[in-house]
Amino acid sequence: MSTVSTHVLDTSRGCPAEGIAVQLARVGEPSEHIADGTTDADGRVGDLGPEDLPPGTYRLTFATAEYFARTGTDAFFPEVSIQFCLADPSAHYHLPVLLSPFTYTTYRGS
Repeated sequence: MSTVSTHVLDTSRGCPAEGIAVQLARVGEPSEHIADGTTDADGRVGDLGPEDLPPGTYRLTFATAEYFARTGTDAFFPEVSIQFCLADPSAHYHLPVLLSPFTYTTYRGS
């Protein structure tokens, strides 16, 4: 199991957000690309990157413009970018996103 996973729910449609491209990168100089994934029919990317990541700051970037274009929805945010601190390399980090055309929220899930 990878250290990082995510789940995107489209709160405006009341369903999982399928087909969103997600990128995981380590933040720093230089930034380091780690992995790519795409949300499945349940809105999840359960295996994003390696099993072990060193402590540090990471970024998840969600390509929301393409998703909203496919659903025929005008949207304000062309992408969602979330930076988070990975302090415990033995822990699992799940970052859900609740998404709508004009807002989003996230939290550390389980």
